[in-house]
Amino acid sequence: MAFGVIHHFPGGTQEQYEASIRAVHPSREQLPDGQLFHAAGPVQDGWTIMAVHESRESWEDFRNNTLMPRMQAGIEGGFTTPPEETEIDIYNVQP
Repeated sequence: MAFGVIHHFPGGTQEQYEASIRAVHPSREQLPDGQLFHAAGPVQDGWTIMAVHESRESWEDFRNNTLMPRMQAGIEGGFTTPPEETEIDIYNVQP
């Protein structure tokens, strides 16, 4: 079953997003293994990122082996605080 995660960074900016995404994605044109969808943009009080993975296991692998180690090491110019997180067991994904 597909699995979604929404990260909201209060006070986050596009510049912080760009620095962070460079550190955790293979390239601007390529998603991490197991990720099906990625979208991000400004909201009234910060920046929100939405991602859909093939499964909860795919998300946990990316989170535990790529995202968290790189964020904990510090990403120059990246987000400075952990996000508010919402997890979703995806019922329906349409292309």
